[in-house]
Amino acid sequence: MTRFLLVCTCCFFVFTLSAQTVLIPAYTGYALPAEKENIQLFSIKAGLQNWVDPQQKISWFFYVKNPGELQLSLLTNKINTGSTIEIALAGKAFKIKLLSSAATKKTTVGKVVITDTGFYSITISSINKVGKSIANIQSLELKGPATEGMHFNPVERRNAASVHLKYPLADSTKAMAFYNEIMVPAGADHLYSYYMACGFKRGYFGIQVNSPTERRVIFSVWDAGNEAIDRSKVPDSNKVKLLAKGYNVVANDFGNEGTGGHSHFVYPWKTEEKYQFMVFALTDSAKASTIYSGYFFIPETGKWKLIASFRAPKDGNYLQNLYSFSENFWGINGQLERKAYFGNQWIQKSNGRWEELLTSKFSYDATGKAGHRIDYGAGVEGKQFYLSHGGFKPANILFGQSLFRQPTSQRPNVDLNRNSDSLVQAKIDEETIKAAVSKGIIDTTGNESSVYYHIVKQGDGKPIIVTDTVTVYYKGSLLSDGSIFDQTKEKPATFPLNRLIKGWQLAVPKINVGGSIKVIIPSGLAYGIRSRSKDIPANSVLVFDIEVLDARQ
Repeated sequence: MTRFLLVCTCCFFVFTLSAQTVLIPAYTGYALPAEKENIQLFSIKAGLQNWVDPQQKISWFFYVKNPGELQLSLLTNKINTGSTIEIALAGKAFKIKLLSSAATKKTTVGKVVITDTGFYSITISSINKVGKSIANIQSLELKGPATEGMHFNPVERRNAASVHLKYPLADSTKAMAFYNEIMVPAGADHLYSYYMACGFKRGYFGIQVNSPTERRVIFSVWDAGNEAIDRSKVPDSNKVKLLAKGYNVVANDFGNEGTGGHSHFVYPWKTEEKYQFMVFALTDSAKASTIYSGYFFIPETGKWKLIASFRAPKDGNYLQNLYSFSENFWGINGQLERKAYFGNQWIQKSNGRWEELLTSKFSYDATGKAGHRIDYGAGVEGKQFYLSHGGFKPANILFGQSLFRQPTSQRPNVDLNRNSDSLVQAKIDEETIKAAVSKGIIDTTGNESSVYYHIVKQGDGKPIIVTDTVTVYYKGSLLSDGSIFDQTKEKPATFPLNRLIKGWQLAVPKINVGGSIKVIIPSGLAYGIRSRSKDIPANSVLVFDIEVLDARQ
């Protein structure tokens, strides 16, 4: 940290020539429309270069702490071919013809009087382009009393500072689910923005603007260990494992910000629409692992969708360090204001009870901590928290400041049994079961509502009805790999049949007391998109071998 502060201090010294003269580096500017990927408009070495589009305007921003007179000049160190430009500052416009010069040159623009504190911009437009490039500018020189205490971004990174809301929890809290909602207001959904709803110690879950034509729902979980860049360097014992994903969800690796498992669903989310997110944690303290599942509610269908489930090693904990954030992940449009509302936060404890979260604490990233960007905000509107950053507006909150919202008392209504992928998954399960039958992996006598079964022994006892309480020996395994997830051993188990999964209710009445049956249950009639236990991933086809010893009303 000491080294970082020294570097920043040196940078600021370079750009502060005297008590009343500062240099704003040209490479900290912004183009509107933004530069294209194949054109580098801004660089530390050249400042502003390759400005060839007369429709683009170039802007720089600064904050004035002490009003007064301000004189603007341009410093160049490249050939300018004589273009005419217009420079707007504090309500005044100056027309300048750039003289041809290959040497370092200073061009005086003019003076203005700054009458109030706040953010100001310098914007250059093209009036008459001469030659290939409109203007090559190394820096902007500002002189006068208004430069005293002036703030501007001195570094090449042009991203707005990322901003966060942390939701404090007691260390003893066992949170197995975290629910949150996001609404992005109209005009705040700029390119290269990630609005994150459900962050936790091992991952994050939210919505992103990736391109003019693509938006995503993103859920990612970090590996264990300290590798920050290259996942190929992470030992298998530290890697998270993908257990299941929703239909049309893409899952792969990620690196360069820690490493882990990434999943995304391309979805055209809209501004002014509320979106619901829930992360569920299924702990396994014996194996020191936790299964994290991300669920997204699709308003158009009125159903929840599984994005992905990952098993995280070297964990075994409930949800910890809950937070939300808003991020500008590419700086070419870091001057634009982003804003998002975060509302109705809840956790579900291990005892099943829901608890509303009404407190958050504000923070920002290294860009904010270094003081490079000071345009950020947070607060409460209605019964929601909000975050904003960019836009070069004065900050309205301090780092570490706590916020409090009023309760909504609207507990989450999360029904994962009816999910958006149920029809598609039913077809996938049907094909999976038929393929296993054709390969001789399983044998079937018939099927009932997509539940396949093979009667091993009919039994000569009383017929079984779905309202019976049954006493059984059973063994449950996964069709995918044959692994056993549960079974009775020395003693049988007793259950009310109508409280078991639908597959049991449909198949067990096919036999009588004393009978045995093998049942193959598609995921939709088992646990669906839920990870029911540490050994049953979401969307699993289950196989049960069942022997019924008794059945009573």
